[in-house]
Amino acid sequence: MFQNICLGIVKILIIVVLASCSKEKEDEIIGEDGNGETSTSLVIDSTTVSKGTVEGNTGTAANEEDILANSTFSTTVTIAFGNTVTITNPLTESGVMVTETNGDVVITSTASEVAYELSGTTTNGSVKIYSDKKYKLTLNGVNITNTDGPALNLQSKKRVFLVLADNTSSTLTDGATYTANGEEDMKAALFSEGQLIFSGNGSLSLKGNYKHAICSDEYVRVITGNITVTSAKSDGIHTNDAFISDGGTVAITASGDGIQVEEGYIVINNGTFNINVVDKGIAASWDTDATIDPYLTINGGTITVNSSAGEGIESKSILTINNGTIVVKTADDGLNAGTFIYINGGNIYAYSSSNDGIDSNGMLTVTGGKIVSVGAGSPEEGFDCDRNTFKITGGVLVGIGGATSSPTASVSTQASVILGGGTANQLLSIQSGDAAETLTFLIPRTFTTMLFSSPKLKVSTTYKIFTGGSVAGGSAFNGLYTSGIYSGGTQSSTFTTSSMVTKVGGSNGPG
Repeated sequence: MFQNICLGIVKILIIVVLASCSKEKEDEIIGEDGNGETSTSLVIDSTTVSKGTVEGNTGTAANEEDILANSTFSTTVTIAFGNTVTITNPLTESGVMVTETNGDVVITSTASEVAYELSGTTTNGSVKIYSDKKYKLTLNGVNITNTDGPALNLQSKKRVFLVLADNTSSTLTDGATYTANGEEDMKAALFSEGQLIFSGNGSLSLKGNYKHAICSDEYVRVITGNITVTSAKSDGIHTNDAFISDGGTVAITASGDGIQVEEGYIVINNGTFNINVVDKGIAASWDTDATIDPYLTINGGTITVNSSAGEGIESKSILTINNGTIVVKTADDGLNAGTFIYINGGNIYAYSSSNDGIDSNGMLTVTGGKIVSVGAGSPEEGFDCDRNTFKITGGVLVGIGGATSSPTASVSTQASVILGGGTANQLLSIQSGDAAETLTFLIPRTFTTMLFSSPKLKVSTTYKIFTGGSVAGGSAFNGLYTSGIYSGGTQSSTFTTSSMVTKVGGSNGPG
């Protein structure tokens, strides 16, 4: 009997060991066991691309009235700061009144076609403009610090063409506290009640000590120019209705959001953005009024976001990315949308230290582009779409994290595979049976689940997975190699794609 008991214990131990081994294997990138084969040299192929039918928003928010050349400004009023304030006003008798008190300049205008030009330096002054008509405002090397309010306080509800004069640098700094003026709204170093359209090739540096650096109660459009927010107590750029970019360079350091539209949309057609913030990088954030559509569309440009506590790019409605280069590194979600994310192109890297890399609270569709999405450990995901449709019809997707939403096989036309885990700073190579390169990826952080989809991945095909090795003469987009020669890796496993979506290992999230 003792012998039978011992045999029973041995059997139980064997079962426990096997179960333990099985669980460990689920945490590895596995298919069948690897045979330790060393990878031969193979060329990394970036010529194989795919693109499905574009979906989502493609609008550019074009508006002919925002083009400076379409307006005429026939008379110029100049204000030059220095030991005294020098004012040249040809329209004194024609509808423009300019007053100055202790360095504070107030302009009141009922005239049309007026241009204003500011220059010089004041350490305790300001400019306030009331205008019944649209106007042009040129910053020609002006440096304004106001200790008790905005540096530029544009109280006109009309369009202002703010021109940064070529080869000049201007600065605007507001006070940490404001002196109230009746019920006038003012909450930024550069505040405008009306549309604020930037152009010119000069530079503007702003410091928002009270709240925002730039604020418009209408919209902000950047056509050209170099804008730097060195600090802001709240947002770098804050608008009510919209933010649109057609070019220029915008650099923002802020304690709140980088760019926030309170009750409207964001369209980025072009431009370079470097945003370092505590909260959200770029956000269209209104979500309590069904008449407002806070969509966000990126048609191009180069966008870099670093957020220590918030999300990278967020739309409370639809987020559409059609092109551009986007790198976001955040504590919260890298990309987030309230109803839908469409990715039709571009190069996208989303890295979250504590949440999802890419998170749609509705559906998620990818038709093109190169995407690397890095989520945190379980239950956070590389790609997350909350039990909604996840369609893949093109592009290259690499998503890693604690889990992933599974692509929807019935609507996807490009194959994908869900694999188990990998180790940080290790090269991963997926090769077809005839040693053709399918994926070469330098793993940025240890993970337990990978989602991979590519036009190189075919159904009913066996692939080998190699780890380690090296890449010679290669270039990569945040770990995703697009050229070079891979060699020296050790085969760790194989897998066979059995359908449009093949699950080999890892964990499916709620998507």
